[in-house]
Amino acid sequence: MDPAVLRDDMVDSLQHESKGVVRSAWLSAAMRAVPREAFVGEQQAYSDRPFERLGTRVLSPSTAGRVLETLSPEEDDDVLVVGAGVGYTAAVLAEHVGAANVHAIDITRRLVIEARQNLAEAGYDAVLVDRRDGAAGLPEYAPYDRILLEAAAIDPPRALLQQLTDDGRLVMPLGTGEQSLAVVEADGSVTRHGTVAFQPMLVEGEQADTVERNRTHREDRERARRAAQSRAGWEQEWIDWDG
Repeated sequence: MDPAVLRDDMVDSLQHESKGVVRSAWLSAAMRAVPREAFVGEQQAYSDRPFERLGTRVLSPSTAGRVLETLSPEEDDDVLVVGAGVGYTAAVLAEHVGAANVHAIDITRRLVIEARQNLAEAGYDAVLVDRRDGAAGLPEYAPYDRILLEAAAIDPPRALLQQLTDDGRLVMPLGTGEQSLAVVEADGSVTRHGTVAFQPMLVEGEQADTVERNRTHREDRERARRAAQSRAGWEQEWIDWDG
């Protein structure tokens, strides 16, 4: 079936009263325009469910629509996406605010490469995608009118709040166990918009493509290996047991 028809069906479903996820004209138009199959493949492009790819959870269309509605960017806004993933939400934003106004970062190097390739294939190669620690943001291009954090944290990262414009907003999953979709204003005030379930924000060393997620565990294994290979006292040749 024509992917454009599938996109229309997807958005029509998200606009239906039973879901009511997509309400804005801009988001409806953007999600109908972005070829989702360029980011997640044809088989899974238009099913409304999340799935794992390269160690990250790809948002379902309904969840992507929900967070983007909450973000509510204006045309020509400067937007930062923290947690680029496969690049789909950055593309939807680029369709609305302009690709040159969208910046995306991810801590996982292979996701950065994946997002760049997907965005280029879909025609949004002007979106800047860089490998960064999400909690630190991307200060070189600040301030931002909108920041979307696609990973959960207990508190809004201070650096991200500092990179907002005076009337900017940060949208993020707030909490660890029970999470809520939160809008955080530049002054730190928080408004919650229902429950969500996102993966926690990673710090350096926890990403899926690192050599070892926990270096302490690696060192412990190395010590255990050396200890197992070393000979006990009664095995040492230099000990004269008969003397």
